[in-house]
This record gives sequence, C-alpha cells and structure tokens, in this order.
Amino acid sequence: MRITPFLLVFGAFFMGSIPFGVLIASVRGVDLKKEGSGNIGATNVLRTMGKAPALLTLVGDVLKGTIPVLAAKYLLHNLTVEGIVGLFAILGHNFSLFLRFRGGKGVATSIGVLLAISPYAAVATVVLWLAVISLTRYSSLGAIVSFGSLPLTVYLLDNSGEKLVVSFIIAALLMIRHADNIKRLIKGTEPRIGERA
Repeated sequence: MRITPFLLVFGAFFMGSIPFGVLIASVRGVDLKKEGSGNIGATNVLRTMGKAPALLTLVGDVLKGTIPVLAAKYLLHNLTVEGIVGLFAILGHNFSLFLRFRGGKGVATSIGVLLAISPYAAVATVVLWLAVISLTRYSSLGAIVSFGSLPLTVYLLDNSGEKLVVSFIIAALLMIRHADNIKRLIKGTEPRIGERA
C-alpha cells in the first residue's frame, strides 16, 4: 500500500487520540476525568495517582507526538508534511476520537512533536518549562511561558520558515487549551503541583 500524506495525517490523529492517562488510570479503577482537575494528562495523573503512573502517561503522550512525525520524516522527507502530521497528533490528543472529541491540553504531545521536528527547540522548551515549574509549582504556568516563547526559541535555535509556522500554531493551540488556567492564574485559584484541584 502506498503511504500518502493523508494516511500519515490520519494515523497521527489516531495515535494522538490514544488517551494514555485514562487507560493507565482505568487499570487502577480510577476515572481520571472525574478526579483532580479532570484533565487526562500527566499532571493530573501525578495529582491523583502518583509519580510512576504520571511518568508512564508522560512517556506515552510524548511518543504519540514523536512517532508519527518520525514516520513522515522517514517515508516522505517533506518538512511541510512533517509539520502537518505533528499538528494533527496534537489535535488528536486535544480532541480524542476515543473521548468524544474531548481531550487534554497537548503539552507532552507537543514536546514529542518538537523532539522530532526541532530537537534543540524541544530541549530549550522543556528546560524553560521545568524552570518555571520549579520556581512557581504551577505546571500550567510552565507550559504557558515555555510555549508562549516557542516561536522565538525556534527562530533563535532552528530558523526555518516551515518550523516557525508550526511553532506559532503549536503555541496558539497551547494558549487556547490553557484559557481556563490563565483565568485561574489571574484570580489566584490555580492549584499548584501537589495541591488538590
């Protein structure tokens, strides 16, 4: 069967839709959507179940961003297609096929996409994310600051027209998905890591 960009995009959306946090929580009899913040990502898994399940969730969510982009890179060698595939992996996480088109915020999956498209920018984003978290204990603020800076990071470390466009779209998706967090941060009601949501 001939691999086309459409198949890669659909495969990316499908893989991105796999809700690792929900699956890992269900093994322990936990409905993640009804616990903590209700989010399906690693931060809520950490809050509700601890470090090991959170780490598994994080790895799964990162890989579902990395694997589709690497497949596109290997099969088609087209940077534009790689970017589109990466964006659909993130959209799959955000609007999961398996959760009635609901999902998470896409932070870990976005990191996975960046690792395949722009590794230096990915590392810089993770370092900035962790630095903000270590200073504030707000996971959401770490994501907002690090991904809000992503276009500048890509411009400085890996200047490419296609990658810059993808970085702006990733940043926009992250800001949209964190709209409620931004409101809570302004009000001072956003839970810190380790606090109950």
